[in-house]
Amino acid sequence: MIAVLLATLAGSACARTAIRYGVTALAVLLLLLAFRRSGERAGRLAEQLETMEKANDVQRRMLEAAARRPHSRDELAERLRDGRF
Repeated sequence: MIAVLLATLAGSACARTAIRYGVTALAVLLLLLAFRRSGERAGRLAEQLETMEKANDVQRRMLEAAARRPHSRDELAERLRDGRF
C-alpha cells in the first residue's frame, strides 16, 4: 500500500518538484543548524580562552610580586627604613 502511494507520488511531475524543493529546504535548514552549533561552540571556546588568559595574568602577577618580596626580616626592615616597600 505504502509502496503504491510512493510510486504514484514519484511518478507525478508536481510531486517530484515538491520533493526536490522539500529536500533542498531540509538540507539548507540542517546546514543553518550546523552553523549555529559551530558558532556556539566557537563562542564557548573563546570565552574559555579569555578566562584562562585572565587566570594566567593573575598568576603571573602573583609570581612577580613573590619574586620582589623581601627574603629576610633584615631586608624587610631595611626596605621599611628606606621607604621602598
